[in-house]
Amino acid sequence: MHFGPKAAAEYAESLRINILDTHGVSVILCPPFLALKPVFDKVNGSELKVGAQNMHWEEAGAFTGEITGAMILETGAEYVILGHSERRHVFGETNDWINKKVHRSLNTGLIPILCVGEKIEEREAKETEQVIAKQLRLGLKGVSSAEMDTVIIAYEPVWAIGTGLTASPEQAIAVHEFIRSALKTLFNEAVAESTWILYGGSVKPDNTKGLLSNKDIDGALVGGASMNLESFKGIIDEAGNID
Repeated sequence: MHFGPKAAAEYAESLRINILDTHGVSVILCPPFLALKPVFDKVNGSELKVGAQNMHWEEAGAFTGEITGAMILETGAEYVILGHSERRHVFGETNDWINKKVHRSLNTGLIPILCVGEKIEEREAKETEQVIAKQLRLGLKGVSSAEMDTVIIAYEPVWAIGTGLTASPEQAIAVHEFIRSALKTLFNEAVAESTWILYGGSVKPDNTKGLLSNKDIDGALVGGASMNLESFKGIIDEAGNID
């Protein structure tokens, strides 16, 4: 809940000007709903893409304060974040709700970024894999192997979001390996290997290379560091320098 339409558009324009070449890194900006169209207008024609932070699972209806996938698509956005930890733990979204949103996004033509991750008490109780397996199983229920071609998974340890704490490369790698294994069980090896799995949790320029150098970590879901042009550009540059 940062950057209104004017500030978001100015930021997007500055980012586009400062990143003439992303060096093969896919960059998706996910501003608040009101800023989707202004941001898209600034980056349209560049390598930068736009996504929303959430959506409802119905096509239309009396759901005051909500937004549909079709409305998001109309702004020019192509992606939508679903099941972010704050949606789950602050707003009480269930795996069933999130699953409905995944299906609606796919049916609408949006690319879902499905977030999974454990809270600190779950990690300390050694329930990380159990929690994430359930979130994947229920969140992707009814999704076909073909549809998985347009699904992105983001692992965000809740204990490392906005806390300054970051999962060590070893911790992140272990969970990403587990997610690939779970996808192989839920679908098949081809899906497990081709699905992008992002890491999100206090990602900064100085830890980007250590995280993204691993074959099972395909990118980053960047939070606070993305609001500062210099730090976000630093993350993109670091990602682009990884062989």
